[in-house]
Amino acid sequence: MTDVALTVNGERRSLDGVATFTTALDWLRDHGLSGSKEGCAEGECGACALLLATPGDDGTTTWTPVNACLVPVYALDGQEIVTAEGLGTPEDLHPVQAKMAEAGGSQCGYCTPGFVCSMAGEYYREDRAPLVSAAQFAGDGTDEAGCPVHDTSDGSHGDAAEHGPNGFDLHALSGNLCRCTGYRPIRDAAYTLGMPDADDPFKQRMAQPAPAAAATDAEVDGSRFVRPATLAETVRILHDDSSALVVAGSTDWGVEVNIRGSRAPFVVAIDQLEELRLLTVSDDVIEIGAALPLSEVERRLQGRVPLLAKLFPQFASRLIRNRGTFGGNLGTGSPIGDTPPALLALGASVVLASVDGEREVELSDYFTGYRQSVRRADELIKSVRIPLPLASVTAFQKIAKRRFDDISSVAVGIALDIEDGVVTAAKIGLGGVAATPLRAIATEDALIGKPWNIATVKAAAAIMRTEGTPMSDHRASSEYRSLMLNTALLKLYSSTVIESKEVSA
Repeated sequence: MTDVALTVNGERRSLDGVATFTTALDWLRDHGLSGSKEGCAEGECGACALLLATPGDDGTTTWTPVNACLVPVYALDGQEIVTAEGLGTPEDLHPVQAKMAEAGGSQCGYCTPGFVCSMAGEYYREDRAPLVSAAQFAGDGTDEAGCPVHDTSDGSHGDAAEHGPNGFDLHALSGNLCRCTGYRPIRDAAYTLGMPDADDPFKQRMAQPAPAAAATDAEVDGSRFVRPATLAETVRILHDDSSALVVAGSTDWGVEVNIRGSRAPFVVAIDQLEELRLLTVSDDVIEIGAALPLSEVERRLQGRVPLLAKLFPQFASRLIRNRGTFGGNLGTGSPIGDTPPALLALGASVVLASVDGEREVELSDYFTGYRQSVRRADELIKSVRIPLPLASVTAFQKIAKRRFDDISSVAVGIALDIEDGVVTAAKIGLGGVAATPLRAIATEDALIGKPWNIATVKAAAAIMRTEGTPMSDHRASSEYRSLMLNTALLKLYSSTVIESKEVSA
């Protein structure tokens, strides 16, 4: 075994002898750092949140909140983390901890360390800036005159009530749940935070580079965890042992370990492979690395792909998006993944890599059955390619029981080109209505060449209602799913009519 260790609250700690299936949360608690809590063990409550030092722009560091319950502790080899205990002490509280105490943001205290870590991540966000003074802010999303205060700096959120006068994006806490406070005191604490002082040690740390990726090879009690240094080494490993389980953000791996007791004998982590973390834009394609976290994709695109900008805020929580990837969402082959419907509507393709080289597969041809695809066991998803130019009219609709941080009952991605009032091209991706994500081909055919009017939309909507084979389960009945498919195009049409009226006015 190579020397495997990580830095926790400034102290280097060895992982020697730790079981390879151990999560960061379990390891922390076993070592006396019990601030991080296990609430749901599947990334839905945020009680386990910690801060991970990740690469920022120009060689700097970003403090990124992640779910400790989902991350393999070996994936943190060579990395640097901070827990709630490392932010401050009872005698010297961190500014976030102090504000939480002042606002009464903690009652039973179980969830508080996770909230503090997520809040600290937003506190240190490099581009966070005050919107109005605290004196002007009424606390309900308006200024003292009752006018809405908007912040759309991230290209996705513009609701005034979801941003504070200090630029705090309340969506930074979307993955943290609390059953005691009613959230208002927590929001008050977040909205009254100032900016970090120049001598703040965590702010100063951000000026330095984040730890470089460490090549890892650990074997304990017959189980092995490997983080290869290069893509070439990775595909060679998969060629030699096709049973290896590939993980990137590990948001699915953690659930399997915690809830189902899975103990994969051989795990290969690809989250730090530079070849899989690129995002490039050329004249005819946008290529996104399969292991680039979704929150980083969102930040780098800056709304460049409107359909994805609509998708990202609805994909789980910020904590999950800080680790989750396109490659992982496609690799699991789940029919209810959020990204496939959007990518199908964008006409995306996936690049598969192996020792034999690379091949490109249209996403519409990628899925072959329930959690099955054309990807061979010795292949790795390297990237996703989105062709340019983009469609002029797009929409992403997710039907779920909660507005955010929920699994969809139905997800619909729509991309249309409309010229002189006529639909000239159409791509529609569906999720949650069949064993695989799929294209609504019949509906597309009913739109192309037709005028974009209510008659066309109603006729196409009736066809779309029959697409796929919706089933009944605990999330929704088959009848409900069909009804949601029927309304998707009508909803998009009504929005385009409203927009056209606003433009003409």
